[in-house]
Amino acid sequence: MIYILPLISVFAGYFVAMFLKPTSSIGFKLLLSFSGAYLLAITIFELLPEVYSKPSQEVGIFIMLGLLLQIILEFVSKGVEHGHLHHQEGLNKFPILLLISLSIHAFLEGFPMDEGDHILHGVVIHKIPVATILSVFLIHSNLSKIKVGLFLGVFALMTPLGSFFKSQFSFLQDISIYINALVIGIFLHVSTTILFEASKNHKFNISKLTVIIGGILLAYFI
Repeated sequence: MIYILPLISVFAGYFVAMFLKPTSSIGFKLLLSFSGAYLLAITIFELLPEVYSKPSQEVGIFIMLGLLLQIILEFVSKGVEHGHLHHQEGLNKFPILLLISLSIHAFLEGFPMDEGDHILHGVVIHKIPVATILSVFLIHSNLSKIKVGLFLGVFALMTPLGSFFKSQFSFLQDISIYINALVIGIFLHVSTTILFEASKNHKFNISKLTVIIGGILLAYFI
């Protein structure tokens, strides 16, 4: 399932973008907030205790490197990982830098998914709104359907590819604690940005607060 569900989540995001016009939907914004809360919760409940089971100063360094890496990636991706990407109606050139940035993010998030189903579910829930926003951007561009399909196909494959690489190469398993720490930094940046930027004027309304609490509780009890 760690190979199949991430693929399905990207195609689900494309389906939502095609048929539900999600970017102005309150329901979609709440889904984004839920995904951010769930991702943050599993990072704190599951990934952080795992990497600190053997205390090491290097773990903290790699967490901070993950935060910095995500900030650098977002200079290129324009924040699609946490729900921000502006339409470019006149886009004709294949956005290769955007694909590289998102692919690095997606590839790395595939590494910790064998730690448990809760992490797999968190990544999948996170990828659906990301894939939706990305699909809306591509659909409104002037790219051909083949190029749109190629972009989404490569993006969809990167997370399963990260999981596959970890399972096949022993040296990656040997340093998995540091890779997971890097991913923690990425998840912390993405999830907190979702929670604090998704609301107008950075204000929490009762609906958003409810889905955030729901995401945290679900991550805790699963």
